[in-house]
Amino acid sequence: MSYQVTFLGTGGFSTALAIHLSRQNNQVTIWGRDPEYCQHLSASRVNDRHLPGIPIPREIRITGSIAEAMAGSDLIVAGIPTAYLRSTLCPIASYIPACQPVLSLVKGLEFQTLARPTQIVTEILGERPVAVLSGPSHAEELAQGRPTSMVVASSDKALAELACCIFNSGSLRVYRNEDSIGVELAGALKNIMGLAAGLCDGLGFGDNAKAAMLTRGLVEMTRFALPRGAKTTTFFGLAGIGDLMTTCFSPHGRNRALGMKMAQGLTLEQAQNSTTNVAEGVFTTFSVAQAARELGIDMPITAAVEKILMGQSTPRSAVAELLSRPTGAESFEIGP
Repeated sequence: MSYQVTFLGTGGFSTALAIHLSRQNNQVTIWGRDPEYCQHLSASRVNDRHLPGIPIPREIRITGSIAEAMAGSDLIVAGIPTAYLRSTLCPIASYIPACQPVLSLVKGLEFQTLARPTQIVTEILGERPVAVLSGPSHAEELAQGRPTSMVVASSDKALAELACCIFNSGSLRVYRNEDSIGVELAGALKNIMGLAAGLCDGLGFGDNAKAAMLTRGLVEMTRFALPRGAKTTTFFGLAGIGDLMTTCFSPHGRNRALGMKMAQGLTLEQAQNSTTNVAEGVFTTFSVAQAARELGIDMPITAAVEKILMGQSTPRSAVAELLSRPTGAESFEIGP
């Protein structure tokens, strides 16, 4: 069966999933808020900003007209970075039909409010079925047709089944999960650890340090998410440890890349200006670190990354501070 799917956002992952769906004979539209860039994409058929070197099939419609993009759509897929999600949705909200289901690809938390992307979607577009698609899935590999596994989570069983039906084909395998809060939080929190992994790699600390950081980082992620309604098991699945490994080990990881640049001496501003991609982990780190302090949640790795991002500590000094913390029994408790 063929579906009409509209992607909001011209990022690398939206483009990769659009290419995947087009290969399965679905009718796919990509909408972007920059009409000139949409015209460029439509003519060049290559997303040279975010997915260079990979051709976009001619069958995929690319448009800057939201009215054109919405026509006949069975599913809306939001692939806009968290920092721009609210400001992008507000002007187009009147064009999006009431109750139209939305699937989020966004892996971040709104700065200061800590709102999850699906919460922003329903706040701006009104109550409707929403779902999250997440997991270890770099855009480059997905677009190339390499085997990939993800998880779709929603409290709306019908939408979860629809998303599985649409996306679970070809080289992409999609599982279902009812813990949408946990899947969404895991996708955001792992970006903090991606920054930390990049710092480890940039400092040349090796596999021992990185493995320890990821293990304890997973504990921090779980500590923060469980009081918000997430389930522990989610963090030991594709959306949790699976995505964490991909983010922290792959050369494609944008958060890891930013961490490496800062370890090599760049400031946060310099590292951000060196790429066109958005590292979601930066704003997530600031928001989560502040919330952890207010709630008394022990998140030492997150706190160390925050200090480095803010220029309050060098990477080496932050690591030395972590190593000087008192040790004890290994704990996976969610409390401080």
